[in-house]
Amino acid sequence: MLERFLVASRIWLQVRINMADIFIAGFGLICLVATLVTTPNSNASSDNLSQMERDAKALELFLQDKKDHKDFCPQIEWKQPPLSAYKKTLNSHLPEGCKK
Repeated sequence: MLERFLVASRIWLQVRINMADIFIAGFGLICLVATLVTTPNSNASSDNLSQMERDAKALELFLQDKKDHKDFCPQIEWKQPPLSAYKKTLNSHLPEGCKK
């Protein structure tokens, strides 16, 4: 009788351990999927930017164009557009052939 009880106890313990392993693996899988699904895209389109983000991006492009013109093509005559032009397009306005 005691032997049957010990065998039943071992089986119950093994089932319990397997259930715990399955639960942990399932939880890990759910966390992984949730992370992959909810991670924001770092290359957000210009349509999804707040006004402050657009202004910051435009200023970054403006200053980068100014530096790139000085570094890569000072021989090309170029009048840099105003910051408002960068805010509208969020693109570089370097002259063609200046920098690729």
